[in-house]
Amino acid sequence: MTTLDHDAGAATSRKLRTQEEVEARIRAICFKTGPPQLVGAELEWTLHHAAAPHAPLDPATVRQALGRHAPAVLTSGLRPDPLPAGGEITLEPGGQLEISSAPATTLSALHTAVSTDLEHLTALLDDAGLVLGKHGIDPYRSPRRLLHTPRYTAMERAFDARGRHGRTMMCSTAGLQICLDAGPADELPTRWRTVQALGPPMVALFANSRRFAGRDTGLASARMAAWWGMDPRLTHPPVGPPSDPAAGWVRYALTAPLLCVRRGGGGWDPPPGATLRDWLAGALPEPPTVADVDYHLSLLFPPVRPRGYLEVRYLDCQPGGDWIAPAAVLATLLGDRHTTEAALELAAPVAGRWHPAYRSGLADRALRRAAESLTDLAARRLDRTGLPAAVRTHVIETVQRRLDVSAEELS
Repeated sequence: MTTLDHDAGAATSRKLRTQEEVEARIRAICFKTGPPQLVGAELEWTLHHAAAPHAPLDPATVRQALGRHAPAVLTSGLRPDPLPAGGEITLEPGGQLEISSAPATTLSALHTAVSTDLEHLTALLDDAGLVLGKHGIDPYRSPRRLLHTPRYTAMERAFDARGRHGRTMMCSTAGLQICLDAGPADELPTRWRTVQALGPPMVALFANSRRFAGRDTGLASARMAAWWGMDPRLTHPPVGPPSDPAAGWVRYALTAPLLCVRRGGGGWDPPPGATLRDWLAGALPEPPTVADVDYHLSLLFPPVRPRGYLEVRYLDCQPGGDWIAPAAVLATLLGDRHTTEAALELAAPVAGRWHPAYRSGLADRALRRAAESLTDLAARRLDRTGLPAAVRTHVIETVQRRLDVSAEELS
């Protein structure tokens, strides 16, 4: 082990004994401010046999299809090769595939990289008779866990104790995550409020997960309904002072239930009902380490999660290349101070309408008006993204198609 590796290991194994130490750690890593420079995306899909989309998957089939790109969870820890443009493939508990892009300096560069990696992945799967899903939830199969690890076993038990939605989230949902820089310190509160307020109209606009496990749920986004139906301490937005997003996030992290606690042997189940604050108070034999706190933060699932950058988690998976439409809308609306302030003004009246968003989508008239106004604002500034003209046209046409379909349903 190098000195650098040893120093890093020592830092993450340091025990945190007070709430003040934990708060300092959370503030240090979750909101890193500075000029917005990078954008990223995480694209997740359900995975299906092309000839029989209802049929279950098995790990061996997925591993063989992905070859040298197969994630370590399928290859006894062997590190996978990145995709041609630098993205990495991960596998979710129910067999959902995810591409995590490398951070890009422009939206245009991100589009090029993700398109390259997606084309490569699609070809690999096609050769194996597999296809990526097109919806935010599995329209064919009931939840079934493909991966059996201590992490997922503990999570499943914790979720099952609270109802059915956690297992659905783990095994059947597929989302699109857009990652944006937190921005300068003086702009952070507005950017944080805006990206949260955009949630309900963007959920409504890009909802596409009505069918689940062979039935019509009657919901615009059954994916978001599953997330929302879980423990609100894990999946609802944090609440805190508007001027200090980190304060609200610290409180959220401290009061969220522990989902699993890593151990060298045996199960990873935490004490029932224990929170991070309880851990600090002695609920477990040893106080948490820096690595334990970081791991707990990775198991919180609000609509927007601060990870140094802002990870937008509220969007349904989009089919094929349509992912660029919500990515471009969000990146444009958060592209500069004046546009962000204008977007917040438009979104603020519907900022809390999460339930109508996943239940009714754009059939909710207030959400439809907000979505129309926000996408119009984004369209008028889309040329600032650097996206090629053909891609900008695709974004506008994709958004308009979704608005037109909704209008037909309302007429």
